[in-house]
Amino acid sequence: ELKPFFMKEVGSHFDDFVNNLIEKSTSLDSGGCAITSFSVLEGENNHRAKDLRAPPEHGKIFVVRRSLLDELFEVDHIRTIYHMFIALLILFILSTLVVDYIDEGRLVLEFNLMSYAFGKFPIAMWTWWTMFLSTLSVPYFLFQRWARGYSRSCHPVVHSLIHAFLFTVFLIVLGLGPTYIALAYTLPPASRCIVILEQIRFIMKAYSFVRENVPRVLNSAKEKSKTIPVPTVNQYLYFLFAPTLIYRDNYPRTPTVRWGYVAMQFLQVFGCLFYVYYIFERLCTPLFRNIKQEPFSARVLVLCVFNSILPGVLMLFLMFFAFLHCWLNAFAEMLCFGDRMFYRDWWNSTSYSNYYRTWNVVVHDWLYYYAYKDFLWFFTKRFKWAAMLAVFAVSAVVHEYALAVCLNFFYPVLFVLFMFFGMAFNFIVNDSRKRPIWNVMVWTSLFAGNGVILCFYSQEWYARQHCPLKNVSPHSGWGGKGMF
Repeated sequence: ELKPFFMKEVGSHFDDFVNNLIEKSTSLDSGGCAITSFSVLEGENNHRAKDLRAPPEHGKIFVVRRSLLDELFEVDHIRTIYHMFIALLILFILSTLVVDYIDEGRLVLEFNLMSYAFGKFPIAMWTWWTMFLSTLSVPYFLFQRWARGYSRSCHPVVHSLIHAFLFTVFLIVLGLGPTYIALAYTLPPASRCIVILEQIRFIMKAYSFVRENVPRVLNSAKEKSKTIPVPTVNQYLYFLFAPTLIYRDNYPRTPTVRWGYVAMQFLQVFGCLFYVYYIFERLCTPLFRNIKQEPFSARVLVLCVFNSILPGVLMLFLMFFAFLHCWLNAFAEMLCFGDRMFYRDWWNSTSYSNYYRTWNVVVHDWLYYYAYKDFLWFFTKRFKWAAMLAVFAVSAVVHEYALAVCLNFFYPVLFVLFMFFGMAFNFIVNDSRKRPIWNVMVWTSLFAGNGVILCFYSQEWYARQHCPLKNVSPHSGWGGKGMF
């Protein structure tokens, strides 16, 4: 008789605990980008942008707080979901062993797909070291030289333009060099992914460092201060490894490093890599490897999309957990970086605008402060929709660029989905949608979208590997291999 009442009370207290936790996390972030849209955030910070002679103050405040999953995993009911994913991984492994034993007559654990994807790994590492050393030295040297010579220069505008040109040249070289190496050395997909994602991260880091420190030097010169606010090399070096894209001289720190926690996070990252391997091995490879034996038709495409939904969703969860939780928390712990809010409760989103803000807080902060806010400062706040469109365009182009280089072909499925459907959903399914049915709609569209992405890119990959076009007319407009 007491059990139903007791369970109801426990559920009520748990809901209150989660709601209070989320409210506390969002209230501590003065940027406010957890529960309000870009336009609302801009309105909250209008008083900081009254002086149009300088960009608005960036109000991101870092505080010591744990990641949301670390909090939730302390509840046994939530941790059971984690255990279910581990059980599914065990079943994938057993399934692979059984199938290989039946087909080969022996236990086969060769991981051919994994070894191919991470092939030529030393080249990728040398490229990373080159990018890291150049990002550490060139932007810092240029900024320091500009800052120390700005006040003493007879022509400060010319002095600034020269250094801005040199910094732009550096960004162009950093944007083209790793891409050339990835293509010239024909790096496999995973190795290319490491190079390209790190290239994008270094570009965003270098821009944030310059963008945050230039106004300080200008204000110092305006006030005729004798002290030039140039950060130390150690501060910049810490920022290059810190799990944030917003530069600060100092961040809130934790007192100690829990090395057991670090080891567990890296272990889970490797576990997720093998999880993705087994998903491809058991769910994707059998679906796509026989593509050359079937003529393309609408029926084949529709069946492929629906068969790709399950592996697509699993990989969505794994990428989120491996990178946004495990990887970033591991580096945060090693660096004693206190602010672990790399994501929010995106799974509870009833609108796409909320989902975009909460899925990846690290990148969202960069886009909000350096793309959206600076766009409004430059063109005035009357162009809010244009600013939001510009942010979507930048994000869509960068996502498609990364996929095109990693897969070695341009096939803008992600760009179309993100730039057109994603932007439309952002306005249609907005923050005014609060009912649970909208959460179901968000999840349904996410499942379908991931199925479409996995299906189309996988089909194109296998088509380019196994279905070369023959007897192509030079005037037909088709320049190579492909599914269509």
